[in-house]
Amino acid sequence: MNTVCDAGVTKAAQAALDAGGGILRLAPTWVPRSFLQPGKRLKLHPDDYYALGTHRGGIDERWFGSTTHADNEGAPDDEGLSYIVNDGQRFTLRDAVQALGAAIIGDDIWNKYKRWPVYSKFFDNMGPIPHHLHHNFEQAALLGREGKPESYYFPPQMNAIGDNFPYTFFGLEPGTTRAQVVRCIERWNDGDNGILDLSKAYRLKPGTGWLVGPCILHAPGSLLTYEPQWGSDVFGMYQSIVEGRPVPWSLLVKDIPQDKQQDIDFIVDQIDWEANVDPSFKDHHYLEPIPDGDTESEGYVDRWIDYGRIAGKQWFSAKELTVQPGVKMTLKDNGASSVIVTQGRGRIGKLPLECPTMIRFGELTEDEVFIGAKAAQEGIVIENLGKACPLVLLRYFGPEVNPQAPEVGAYRKG
Repeated sequence: MNTVCDAGVTKAAQAALDAGGGILRLAPTWVPRSFLQPGKRLKLHPDDYYALGTHRGGIDERWFGSTTHADNEGAPDDEGLSYIVNDGQRFTLRDAVQALGAAIIGDDIWNKYKRWPVYSKFFDNMGPIPHHLHHNFEQAALLGREGKPESYYFPPQMNAIGDNFPYTFFGLEPGTTRAQVVRCIERWNDGDNGILDLSKAYRLKPGTGWLVGPCILHAPGSLLTYEPQWGSDVFGMYQSIVEGRPVPWSLLVKDIPQDKQQDIDFIVDQIDWEANVDPSFKDHHYLEPIPDGDTESEGYVDRWIDYGRIAGKQWFSAKELTVQPGVKMTLKDNGASSVIVTQGRGRIGKLPLECPTMIRFGELTEDEVFIGAKAAQEGIVIENLGKACPLVLLRYFGPEVNPQAPEVGAYRKG
């Protein structure tokens, strides 16, 4: 597979777009985390979870439709970036978007952002991870970065087992004082700093999800999570020990200015206090799937899985499409989307789709595509070629693409 240089990307990207009828085939993008333990549900071969070396950490994330670099120590320049593959060539989705712009992501997103500003991932960890937050845009801008709203969905097909701790801590208990959190940070090097004593855990349920804005503390549990989010990798860990493993101070302060990295007041002020101590936290963040229309009799159901607004804006949205065996349907969307298959086999436009059983590191698959804006708006044919197994696709969209999407809490009205 030849990697296309900058000068040839425009021609190669147009050829790939033409060959796929407006749909691009993407190769798997694997991301390690040095401070986490893989949950081993990403379908990687057992020998490949440490394919990048134990010094880089285990692979516990697969990123989809990503033009965002993974902010890992020692990472190569392309870590986290999705690659398009076509006719023996490979090149990044980021370069293709820069070359073709609106032809891939649509006029509205290109004109406003000049890039694909979102991405999604499978996050797969064996146990819980530290209570942490993602900075807002004002905070991240101090280092020339961007904030990160995000959302979660727990695909049933990827969660046959829950691993070690399928519970997530969110926010802080109502009545928690700022002084209590300050004391937790002051105790960082004394062992467990006790910040989870100030929070509440929620049991995670496959087939449900959450919408989480910046500056909200959360300690994700051990279900494999599909995570549409803004194109940023900023975070700060506020828990000093997880499952007996120390969390270095550097992971608390990696995305705040150098001169503030020992300033405990500044660190605690990163927290959105009102959002964290919200007594109705679940009501304002918990999601359940909502069917888009009454299409079950036609052999398919398209469900909203990640939806709602943060600070009045739809940063992203996501849907889960289930097509029954032998059914062919036409899918129309308002804009571009990134797609991953979680079950079954079939076709999307001109391209085959198949959910793999096991993947070797570096292998290509037929489970991931990017649907260009024009093809999405004109409609693409999706067919389930299986005789007994449903075809299930997850896809996420860019900002403000789906103004008709539900708001948080709408599932209770069904």
